[in-house]
Amino acid sequence: MAMFTPRQISREISGNITEIMLQTFADRVLVLVTQIGKVGNLIQASIPPTIPLSPAPASDPSRPNHRPLPPPPPAIQLTSLLGTAASQHMQTLHSLYAAQIATIVWTEKSQGGLEALRRSVVVGLALKKSDGNEDTGVTQGEKTLFESVMEMLQDLLAQE
Repeated sequence: MAMFTPRQISREISGNITEIMLQTFADRVLVLVTQIGKVGNLIQASIPPTIPLSPAPASDPSRPNHRPLPPPPPAIQLTSLLGTAASQHMQTLHSLYAAQIATIVWTEKSQGGLEALRRSVVVGLALKKSDGNEDTGVTQGEKTLFESVMEMLQDLLAQE
């Protein structure tokens, strides 16, 4: 199996060092997101090659530094490969992360042809325990982390 040079990025988000590593293979793309130095829960995202991908919506002039995210396609298939989230709330968040990360990888033009191949994307998530719970829904901290991770991934993919 052919392997390509891994890329990585690290930033502090809400007081936690967050790292993303991207490794492309001939048949898959691996994206690891960690705040605890582990691989974590592995989820594979795949989509049939005939399903169209929607581009990200136009930028909002009131948020000039914010890059809109492309919407994950309804036909995306998520398969848990290894591990599980600690709660149903975290499982839902992990699914959202995996779908959005895969969609960004598939649609990012600077990635040089990954979209055309529609490789499966395996996402590893090892995030610090969330401050949310089943009753409160998604917290502001979870929203901030999600947006920051997606911005980091976009920056990583934009690197030459």
